Amino acid sequence: MVNSRNTWSGFLFGIGMVAFVDETLFHQLLHWHHFYDKSTTSLGLISDGLFHAFSWFATIGGLFILADLRRRQAFFPVGWWGGVWLGAGIFQLYDGTIQHKLMRLHQIRYVEQVYIYDAIWNVLACLMILFGFRLCRKASPNVRD
Repeated sequence: MVNSRNTWSGFLFGIGMVAFVDETLFHQLLHWHHFYDKSTTSLGLISDGLFHAFSWFATIGGLFILADLRRRQAFFPVGWWGGVWLGAGIFQLYDGTIQHKLMRLHQIRYVEQVYIYDAIWNVLACLMILFGFRLCRKASPNVRD
C-alpha cells in the first residue's frame, strides 16, 4: 500500500511535469502548436490555458500526496521516481498516439515529414515508461533481481 501511494504521487507529478514542459516548450516558446489547432488562434490559446491548468492540478495533487507521505515517514524515493517516469511516459505516449493521431487535436509540428517527430516523441515516451517500470520493480519488496 505504501509503495502504491508513492507510485501514484509520482505518477501524478510526472503527468503534470511532462504536460508543463510540453505546454511551455512546444506551445509557448516554439509556437509549434496549440492544444487544439482546429479553430482560431484565440481558441487555441484558451485550450492551452486549460491544458496548463490541468498540468498544475496534476502536479499539485502529486505534491500533496508526497507531503502526506513525508509527514507519515512513508516516502520511498525509488518508487516515487518510478511513478514520475511512468506518469510522464504514459502521458506522452497518450498524447503522441491518441491526441496527435487518433483525435487529431494537433500535431507535434506542422512539417512534411512529421513522422520523424512522431517517432522521436513516441520512442522517448516508451523509454520513460520502461525506465519507470524498472524503478517501480526495484522499489517493490516482492521482486528480487
